[in-house]
Amino acid sequence: MKVGVLLPTFRRNADDALAAASDAAAAGLDGVFAYDHLYPMGHPERPALSSFPVLAAVARRQPSLCVGPLVARVGLVPSVTLTTQLRALAALAPGRVIAALGTGDQLSAQENLTYGIAYASADERREELRTTLLALAGEMPLWVGGGSARTAQVARECGAAINLWNRDAATVTEVAASGEVTWAGDLRSDVANQLDELASAGATWVVAAPGSDVAALGRWREAHRGGL
Repeated sequence: MKVGVLLPTFRRNADDALAAASDAAAAGLDGVFAYDHLYPMGHPERPALSSFPVLAAVARRQPSLCVGPLVARVGLVPSVTLTTQLRALAALAPGRVIAALGTGDQLSAQENLTYGIAYASADERREELRTTLLALAGEMPLWVGGGSARTAQVARECGAAINLWNRDAATVTEVAASGEVTWAGDLRSDVANQLDELASAGATWVVAAPGSDVAALGRWREAHRGGL
C-alpha cells in the first residue's frame, strides 16, 4: 500500500505546501495531493491556493513524488479545461500524476454559487465526470471520490478507483470487492495500527490529511516497502 499526504493549501502563499512536500519526500512517502476548493469549506473569508500550480511546483522540485488533486471537482471548469490541466501536469511529471476527480455535493455547492459558477444537477455532474474519465483513460491512474452508488457505478464503468474519505476498514473491504479502492482522511493517534487495518482491508493508497505525522507515515512505509 502506498502512502501520501494532503498539502496545507488553505494559505496565502505556497511556502507551507512546498515545505510539507519536501518533508514527505524526505520521509519516503509516495505522493502528495492538494484540495480543489475555492475556499475552505464553510469559510469564504479564508484563502485557498489553486491546486494545479502548487502541484506543478512540487512536481518539479520533488521528482520522487506522485502528485494529484484530491479531488478535482467537475463543473468548476469545463471538462476540456480540466483534462488539459491534468495533461499539462503529466507533462511536467510523466507517470507521476493521479487524476482524482469528484462530482461535489451540497456541502461544496455554495463555493460555485459564491463565485457565480453554475451548479449543475447530480446527473449532469455525473455525466461530466464520465466524459472526463473517458478522456483521460489510459493516460494516468483515475480515482473518483466516493459518494452515491450511481457515482461509484460511473467510476467502475470507467475503470477508476474509488477514493473513500474517513471511512472505516470494513467499508474499505466492502468497496474493494468491486475494484480498486483508495483511502483519504484523518489518521488516528495509533497511525501504524490504522495503516495496517487499511492495507489488510484492500486499500492501495492512504492519503493523510494535512498536519499528519509524516515521520510516522514514513516509518510505516519503509517497514512495509515491497510488502503490504
